[in-house]
Amino acid sequence: MKNHKSEPALEETTAYERAALEGIDPRCIPQILTNRAPEDQDINYPYYSDEEHDRWKLLYERQMSFLQGRACNEYLEGVQKLSFTPEKIPALKELSTIFKQTTGWKIARVPGLIHEKDFFEMLRRKVFPSTDYIRGENELDYTPAPDLFHDIFGHMPMLTNPDFASFYSMFGKAALKAEGIIRKQLETFHWFTAEFGLIKQSDGMRIYGAGIVSSLGEVQHALSENVEVINFDVEKIITQDYDVWHLQPVLFYIDSFEQLEKGFTKWVKRLGLT
Repeated sequence: MKNHKSEPALEETTAYERAALEGIDPRCIPQILTNRAPEDQDINYPYYSDEEHDRWKLLYERQMSFLQGRACNEYLEGVQKLSFTPEKIPALKELSTIFKQTTGWKIARVPGLIHEKDFFEMLRRKVFPSTDYIRGENELDYTPAPDLFHDIFGHMPMLTNPDFASFYSMFGKAALKAEGIIRKQLETFHWFTAEFGLIKQSDGMRIYGAGIVSSLGEVQHALSENVEVINFDVEKIITQDYDVWHLQPVLFYIDSFEQLEKGFTKWVKRLGLT
């Protein structure tokens, strides 16, 4: 008889074990929070090695070199408000303090990708969930899982803008009530705004979506002639197909963050999600 370890029965495995069996990166499996995530001043600053600080510096300086003339004014202002520096990974506790002073938001430290209900509930409460670990050397250009560079560098600058922050809180509130096809439409709306949104400003088309500003490939691609750019239209956005594994061929632009907030509010009110 061969001596081998049998595979566990599927019903006896955890979500992470099932993901490994199915060839899925377990970091991409949403976690349900069983305990309240530490928020604001309860967040401890973890130990980071010199190599991890250097990784932040490389990513930060590389992206910033592409964002001048590409990122919107509000994003660049947010970077200044949050006092980012290439020399040190920011402390979530300190960023949370700045949030409270600008838009009334706070930050929670989460262990990784969290379940959508936990995510939406935090947004409703004006709490942004962030990881505090940084991607590995082999994932500098792309990682399928969340990490602090995407969360901090990608998302947080825009949350210092009152109109965008207001929209994001309303999004969490609406998503908690949505079901079925409406939930899917909200996910699509989030993809083409918070993650991959563009804005037309006086000096040209600019980026505000976190998925673009934190990605080496997308930040160079988004404003190129290879992308079809469509004016903000909720009904068009929610029915637009997208592929998370490739550079985005279609993007939508807004004329202002006030337009984003008002357009979203009108749509969710019509659906009874306010």
